[in-house]
Amino acid sequence: MSDTVMSEGIRLRSFGERAVLGEVDDLAAVLALHARLTATLMPGVVDLVPAAATVLVVVDPATLPLATARAWVAAAAADSAAQHPAAPPRTVEVPVVYDGDDLEVLAAELGISAARLIAEHVAARWTVAFTGFAPGFGYLVSEEWPYDVPRRSRPRSRVPAGSVALAGRFSGAYPRATPGGWQLIGTTSAVLFDPDAAAPALLRPGDAVRFVPGAASTSPTPARIAPSAPPPSRARDGGIRVLVPGLLATVQDQGRTGALAAGVAVSGAADRAALRAANRLVGTAEHAAGIEVTMGGFRAVRDAAASADDLWFAIAGAWGAICLDGRALDPYAAHRWPAGAELAIDWFDHGARAYLAVRGGVVARSLFGSRASDTLAGLGPPPLRAGDVLEVGHDVFGPVPAADLRPWGPPAAELEITLAPGPRADRFVSLDPLFRQVWTVSAQADRVGIRLDGPPLVRAERPDGTEELPSEGMLPGAIQVPPDGRPVILGPDGPVTGGYPVVAVVTDADRDALGQARPGTRIRFRHTRGIL
Repeated sequence: MSDTVMSEGIRLRSFGERAVLGEVDDLAAVLALHARLTATLMPGVVDLVPAAATVLVVVDPATLPLATARAWVAAAAADSAAQHPAAPPRTVEVPVVYDGDDLEVLAAELGISAARLIAEHVAARWTVAFTGFAPGFGYLVSEEWPYDVPRRSRPRSRVPAGSVALAGRFSGAYPRATPGGWQLIGTTSAVLFDPDAAAPALLRPGDAVRFVPGAASTSPTPARIAPSAPPPSRARDGGIRVLVPGLLATVQDQGRTGALAAGVAVSGAADRAALRAANRLVGTAEHAAGIEVTMGGFRAVRDAAASADDLWFAIAGAWGAICLDGRALDPYAAHRWPAGAELAIDWFDHGARAYLAVRGGVVARSLFGSRASDTLAGLGPPPLRAGDVLEVGHDVFGPVPAADLRPWGPPAAELEITLAPGPRADRFVSLDPLFRQVWTVSAQADRVGIRLDGPPLVRAERPDGTEELPSEGMLPGAIQVPPDGRPVILGPDGPVTGGYPVVAVVTDADRDALGQARPGTRIRFRHTRGIL
């Protein structure tokens, strides 16, 4: 479907089957549109993600059809253009010690003293334009800030948590230690993100921010970075004890919703259908958490101190040998797990991820309504390690079914994936190669994204000569195309904002199939029909 240009200055762009991207002229229009959408929120809206020049509106199409959502966004844009009196923004004071490693060199590059750079940073009235990159990372702008700061030519592999930094026209502060290429000018003791707080992100879109040199925090949130989730118990009796986690084993459920604007990814099982199937086989609620085993090699034992009652378990998804105390078992079937018995899930012959479900589910702390592990942001339970003990929960919906007659088989070595329209197809000469080629999953494939090998897509020349795209909201299944032209499909732990153009979006039904894609898997894309 082609873009719809509205007379009020908004362009509505398709973003798959569950979202629409509203593009406006500038950041002021973004803030006005986001405020109006928030004030007139409709049932079925899952998320509103403001960015530099866009607002991504994510919906549940079963409650709010995309056509209705588009009309609502267009009406909100027209209403926000009428310049209704805005409520005064919340003001957050962020204490800063100006001791950044790049302060002196950056000031010299800008032709000013470090003292003047500090003074102008403090004097500027900053506004949180949008969040992204990491949970709680706010992109701050100010009309009073005169500098366009170059990023470091070599990004750091680790930027310390609490670092206050500059890049381009933005200022920001790192909520946790991550790689980064911004110029570091100081350090804050403020808690920038606390997953247990009623409002987890200290800095929210539209907030006014003042940097206070060397002062104690007067912000609504107390000081310093809050921890994410405690590791699984390493001392308690009973439950499931991990002996060997394999390549990667994580706790996953059906994922998080409604937290993208805080920089929190959807996460959850890469193959949600397989986890639901495994849970169903043991009479466990579909939303319950299980263990996602990547590529196999997982071993665990039911603690001898556990209840004398056998624990039911099932495994679905990827295909490999399964043994309980040396006895071969079938996948997609419920089995009893006696205390002291060792379960071994061998390396997979087909597919990439298997799901171990136990009757009652796996217990883990819930963050944003989910127990899922986010491998990129470090939210939720950390990846499992040898010695971790997982408690079994009580998320049951009925007895263990007598049999499950639904067909099952190994994941295919070649996938056919359906794509819905993306917002930035116009940045490429043609998308025909995307659908004509057989793509191959490269070695760079994980829960964050899948990089494809194949002939590069060719970018179209822009009339204005610009190549870069301002950061905008992202979703799992979005197909980004970086400068080398080779597509990357964002996974459940993918970033919530990004600046590479999205040319198409995997349909929700086919996202699960991608959860079984492994290096060497061949992928063919086909068009969807009927997406408005």
